[in-house]
Amino acid sequence: MVTGTKAPAAGAEQRLQQLGIVLPPPPTPFGAYFEATNSGNLVFFSGMLPVVGHEPRYFGRVGGALTVDEGRKAAETATLSGLAAVRDYLGSLDRVAKVVKLGVYIATEGDFRDHPKVADGASELLLQVFGVDKLSGRVVLGVASLPLGMPIEIELVLEVVD
Repeated sequence: MVTGTKAPAAGAEQRLQQLGIVLPPPPTPFGAYFEATNSGNLVFFSGMLPVVGHEPRYFGRVGGALTVDEGRKAAETATLSGLAAVRDYLGSLDRVAKVVKLGVYIATEGDFRDHPKVADGASELLLQVFGVDKLSGRVVLGVASLPLGMPIEIELVLEVVD
């Protein structure tokens, strides 16, 4: 369970600056799909991988080629790509009213059990940027493989305001 104070007084864009976080270029699709689509005030983002621009930063399975700490960093990198896609699609992170869903898919070795520690790389970044009042629950799954041999894929569903 994430505990803490209410959402930061500053907006998400200001929080990024205060934290010294510079978002990478927005990701571009690796196939025939769109990065985002909306239905009403919900925006569904395609799976975000640990890439900067169109270049993968991590390969392999967590618990095998990658340590838990490397998996956390890959989750953070994928989330930064997700935030870049959000900004690109919405124009500003300040339009995010709530993170409705965070899904973290982790390519793991069969006996791996530290999924929550890896997923915290994504959750903690979102907490820093949006604050506890805008976070949701999450689903964390271990899978046999992910696109292009990368270890992490992040799924985001956001509620937005005009």
